[in-house]
Amino acid sequence: MAPAPPPRSASPPPRKRRNALLLLASMLLPVVVLRLALHASPNQDFDVAGYNVHHLFTGLLLVTLGGVPLALFPGGGLRRDLAVACFGVGLGLALDEWVYLIATDGSNASYLLPVSVWGAVAMLTLAVAYAAALVLLARYPPPRN
Repeated sequence: MAPAPPPRSASPPPRKRRNALLLLASMLLPVVVLRLALHASPNQDFDVAGYNVHHLFTGLLLVTLGGVPLALFPGGGLRRDLAVACFGVGLGLALDEWVYLIATDGSNASYLLPVSVWGAVAMLTLAVAYAAALVLLARYPPPRN
């Protein structure tokens, strides 16, 4: 007779729930602040050595800084929280600008167009839905061999 499977919990473990909330907040809050700031003053650019650095590129650097430790090192604590937050901020920034750079001419005025705003909303919604699905699936234990 096979052993009974472990019971499913009604909610994800506290660490997973904490990581999910931290990821969600760090992904969405900077994008909301950035969008509001650039809506109020749309002609601000971040230039380094004469090059316009879009927040897609800054986001990818942050995804790398936060994602590599998350992939390599297990555990929790403050370092993991910082890595999750860094990853979330970077992912939010990158996804915010992804559709904008594909579907518009890349000008400051285009950033405020509906295609840019709704593209960002769509990409961030998909990322949040993906994270939520993973957290919900974590309630089910892996099958035993």
